[in-house]
Amino acid sequence: MRAQRLAQLALAVAAWAWVAAIVFVPGLVFPVGRFICHQRPERSFFFHGRQLAVCARCTGLYFGAAGVVPLAWLAAAQLQSGRARWLLILAALPTAVTWAIEFAGLAPVSNLVRCVAALPMGAAAAWLVFSVTAKPPASALVSRVE
Repeated sequence: MRAQRLAQLALAVAAWAWVAAIVFVPGLVFPVGRFICHQRPERSFFFHGRQLAVCARCTGLYFGAAGVVPLAWLAAAQLQSGRARWLLILAALPTAVTWAIEFAGLAPVSNLVRCVAALPMGAAAAWLVFSVTAKPPASALVSRVE
């Protein structure tokens, strides 16, 4: 059980470090962000005159993930795969809707709306990762049975 908690702690620290880096030292992580995000300036937030390393939607994903870490740390439990899929699908709906509205040209979508719509998906993804790491490894289950 200790290994799972250490893995969760490492993930929590990584999530918060990434969020801090994209906000406070974007120039340092901007090259990394290029591999995971389009980084279009008109779709990005600026902090103290500097563009964040990822777009507003990606910022929402990462803030959602980092924001749920304390709760997931305390309460994440294993979910059945069917429930996990539904959780992720439902959490992705706000992002999918805003993307569809933009793509269809029905209405302009602001960076704030993009960010807020992505928060649930980031939170759900982090919750699922924490729930997987809460599961004891198969080797531990085998040793209990013997």
